[in-house]
Amino acid sequence: MAFLEPVAAGQEPIALGARRRLDLSRLGFAEKAGMVAIALITVVALAAPLIAPHNPGATVGANLQSPSGSFLLGTDDVGRDVFSRMLYGTRTSWFSALAVVGVGAMFGLLVGLVAGIRGGWVDTVLMRITDAGLALPGPVIAIAVAVALGPSLLNTLIAVTVVWWPWYARVIRGETRAVVVRPHFDAARLAGVGGFRLALRHVIPGVMPVLIVCASVDLGFLILTLAGLSFLGLGAPAPAPELGAMASQGLEFLFSFPWIALAPAVVVFILAGAANLAGDGLRDLLEDT
Repeated sequence: MAFLEPVAAGQEPIALGARRRLDLSRLGFAEKAGMVAIALITVVALAAPLIAPHNPGATVGANLQSPSGSFLLGTDDVGRDVFSRMLYGTRTSWFSALAVVGVGAMFGLLVGLVAGIRGGWVDTVLMRITDAGLALPGPVIAIAVAVALGPSLLNTLIAVTVVWWPWYARVIRGETRAVVVRPHFDAARLAGVGGFRLALRHVIPGVMPVLIVCASVDLGFLILTLAGLSFLGLGAPAPAPELGAMASQGLEFLFSFPWIALAPAVVVFILAGAANLAGDGLRDLLEDT
């Protein structure tokens, strides 16, 4: 028997866990465009090895060639194809952002669930640790960790993940506390349902929409953060194609050969903007259901 959510007088009760349709017609043009752009970006990132006309790390032409049929965005200062490097840089930035958000959200989910369900001193200890993480300047800590570990893409992802999970933990703990006071949760606990099953069957379905929205809205800022660290030289060592590093390397030629720096910068802007719009659209969809 499905438990029913309490509703206002005169409204139909809604069974907890019942599937409700997502109404895409409620989204504005910008949100729909963001979702379509994210889908296209994902396809391009996956197909980068097939789309790229040249090896992104190899010298394939003369230095600093202007855009042409052979090199759609010209070549950089060592003769590498900027378009091919941009495609691979998009792949790296997009999947790196997804990885950090995924790991950070899952760790934050675990901490928030344990704190919210157990309560008491467990909740107090975990939330004080979380608050300490939120109080620290995240980007500065990420830079310090990346410098300590050494410049590489993996170390940068670890550094960012270290400072990214506390926000999710705080949000999920609050949502968990809202779920555990509902009658269906008390009924399941009185029926002898174990802690793991309580979390899996009764709490996680209630907090996942909030977690998904937080993660999707967070992607845009995370893309900018990763690009900024790469711009500072804390990403993968050269000649690995990363958008932030490419923009940094092209600054020397900004006024004479602007495509070298502007191409990756525009891609970062598109990635972050599309992620923000798609996150707003997903939030509106889940709030309306």
